[in-house]
Amino acid sequence: MRLLHTSDWHLGRSFHGVGLLDAQRAYLRHLVQVVQEHDVDALLVSGDIYDRALPAPDTVTALDDALVALLDTGTTVVLSAGNHDSARRLGFGSRIMSRLGLHIATDVASIGAPILLDDVAIHPLPYLEPAVVAEALGATERTHATVMRAAMDRVRDCAIGDRRVVMAHAFVAGATTSDSERDVSVGGLGVVPVEVFDDIDYVALGHLHRPQVVRDHVRYSGAPMAFSFSEAGQVKSSVLVDLDSGEQSLIPTPVHRPVARLRGELEQLLDDPALDHAEDAWCEVTLTDAIQPVGAMERIRARFPHTLALGFDGPARIGAQVSYAQRLRARSDVDICCDFVDHVRSRPADEAEHALLQEGIAAVQIDRARADDEGIAAIGGEAREGVA
Repeated sequence: MRLLHTSDWHLGRSFHGVGLLDAQRAYLRHLVQVVQEHDVDALLVSGDIYDRALPAPDTVTALDDALVALLDTGTTVVLSAGNHDSARRLGFGSRIMSRLGLHIATDVASIGAPILLDDVAIHPLPYLEPAVVAEALGATERTHATVMRAAMDRVRDCAIGDRRVVMAHAFVAGATTSDSERDVSVGGLGVVPVEVFDDIDYVALGHLHRPQVVRDHVRYSGAPMAFSFSEAGQVKSSVLVDLDSGEQSLIPTPVHRPVARLRGELEQLLDDPALDHAEDAWCEVTLTDAIQPVGAMERIRARFPHTLALGFDGPARIGAQVSYAQRLRARSDVDICCDFVDHVRSRPADEAEHALLQEGIAAVQIDRARADDEGIAAIGGEAREGVA
C-alpha cells in the first residue's frame, strides 16, 4: 500500500505580489507523474487546498484539471479541508465524487467513517476550529488539544481496517513554524500534543509549511513551494509512504524559482561571486551600510532582477522601535486583547474578564466560519494577507 502525502497547496496564493498559479499548475502536473511512476494507491492532501475561502475561477479550474488527471491514473484522491478552505464550497458534490475515487472531508460528522483501501482505513480530519466544532464533538473545552482528542476518540472507536492512517490539519507540539503560515496560534491553546496520535500507523499532517518529522509515524509534508523568505533553503517535497515496509521517502517538488535572503553592504553584494546563485532567485535583501545608499533598489535589481523586498539594518537602525507585527508575533488573540485592556486601564484583566474576552473571540470565530461559507469573508480577505 503506497500513499503520497502532501498538504498546503494554497492554490491561488501570491508571493510578495507575484502570482504563483502557473508554478502551482506545474506542481500539480508533477504530482500526476509521481503518482504514475510510483504506482501510488492514494494521494493524501491534508488541508489548505485553496488559499482563500472564495477562490478565483482560474484557481478552481486549475484544481479541477488536476483532479481529473489524477483520477485518470486510477489512484484514490483524499482531500481534507484546512482553515483556509470553505468547507461548504470545497465539499460540494463530495458524496457523488466519492463514487469516482475522489473523497473530500469537510464535515465533522464524517469523522469516524474512514475511506477503506484494502485493509487500510484512512481517516481524513477537516480543520477543527474549537469554537466551531467543540459542541458537535462533545469536547469538554474549546481548545485544539481537546477537540483533536475527541476526534481521535471517534477514530479509535471505528473497527474498520487493520491499519489506520489519519490526516490532520493542526499545529502539533514539537513542530516548527514558518513566517508564511497564517492563523497559526503558537500559544498553549493552539497546540495539539503528539501523544494524541499514538497507535496510528501513519499521521499525514498539514498546516505548517516546513517539512518535518515530529515522530517516526507523524510528519508534516510541508507546502510544495516557498511562500515566505523564511523558507529559503528548505527542500520542498512530498512524502511517499509504503505502509507494508514502513519506508518513507521524499520526492522533491519542482522549483519554479528559488528563494534567497541576502545581507550585507551594497557594494559587497554587487561584487560577491559567491552570490551568483541568487541572480535568478526571488530575493529579500537587507543592507547594512552605515548610510542608506541612494538608488539602492535599482542598483540591487541590476544584478538581482527578481528582488522583491529591500530592507535596511545599518548602525542608524540600532535601537529602532520594534514593529507592531513583530511585537504581536507568537501572541494569541486573547493575550492581545488583555494587553489592550491593561494599556487603556492601567491594570490587567482579571479572571472573569479574561473568560469574557475568550468567549467573545470564540463567537467571532464562529461568525467568521459561517461568513466563509456565505462568501462574506472574501470582502476583507485581501486586507488580511500576511497578517491573519
